[in-house]
Amino acid sequence: MNRRTFLASIAAASASRADIPFPIGVTDWNLKLSSDIEAVRLASSIGFAGVEVSLGRKLVDGRLPLSHADRQDAYLAAAAEHKIALAGTCLDILHVNYLKNDPLGQKWVADGIPATKRLKARVMLLPFFGKGALKTRDEMTFVGDALRDLAPEAEKAGVILGLENTVNAADNLYICERSRSAAVQIYYDCGNLRNAGFDPLKELHEMGVAHICQVHLKDNPHYLGEGPIDLRAIVGSLRKMGYKGFVNLETDSPTGDIAADMSRNFSYLRKIAAVG
Repeated sequence: MNRRTFLASIAAASASRADIPFPIGVTDWNLKLSSDIEAVRLASSIGFAGVEVSLGRKLVDGRLPLSHADRQDAYLAAAAEHKIALAGTCLDILHVNYLKNDPLGQKWVADGIPATKRLKARVMLLPFFGKGALKTRDEMTFVGDALRDLAPEAEKAGVILGLENTVNAADNLYICERSRSAAVQIYYDCGNLRNAGFDPLKELHEMGVAHICQVHLKDNPHYLGEGPIDLRAIVGSLRKMGYKGFVNLETDSPTGDIAADMSRNFSYLRKIAAVG
C-alpha cells in the first residue's frame, strides 16, 4: 500500500466509525503549520474530524492574524471545502505576553474571543508555560480575577476559555472557582501533567469531566501507546465519564514524516477509543 492509499484508507475508516465516543482532532502546530491554512487540508487528508488553529503571534496591523475577517473567511471556506471542523483556537501570543503579569495578555484574550466565535471553534486555549507558567497562589489568584473580568464576554459569545498549564487539578479548579464563570474551564493534557510530576489519570478524575472543555493527548517523544503514559486507561476513563468534546493529538513526529506519524497515532487512538 503506498502512502497516498494509506492516508485515504485512514480517512475512510474514520468517517465510518460510529463507535468512537468523541471526535478526534489535531493541533496545527504539531502539523508544523501554525496559523497556516494548509493545516486544514492536511488534517482532513489524514482523517481527523477537526483541527485546532493558532490565532498567531505575529501581529498584523496591531491585531492577531486570525482576528482579521478575510483570514477568518478563508479558514471557514477551507473547513467547509475539506469537511472538517475548526476544533478550537489557541491564543499562542500568551507565550509572549503572559496572562499572569502582562496587561497585553488580557487584551489578547478579549480580542481572541470574537475571533474564536467567528471561526465556530467554541474553545480558546490559554497557555501558561515557560516564563508564563503559574508558580504561586498569587499568580493563580491574579489569573482567576482577570478571567472573572473577561468571562462575561466569553459567556455572551458562547466561547470557553481553556486553561492549559503545568499545575494540578486542585489549582486549576481554584482558578475556575475564582473566575466565577462556567466559561472558564480546564484544558486537560496528560503529557503536561506527567512532565510536571503528577499522575495524569488521578488528575483527570479530580478535575471531573464537567470542568474539562477539551483534551490534548500525547506521550512525546514516543508514539501513542509506546511511552510511559497509560493512554488506554485515560481514554477509557474519558469514555466512562461521558466526555464528548474534541480529543486533539499534540504528538511529535519521530520520523519527521508528519502525515505518516500523525496517521499512526490517529489510528492507535481510534482503536483504543472504540466502544465494544
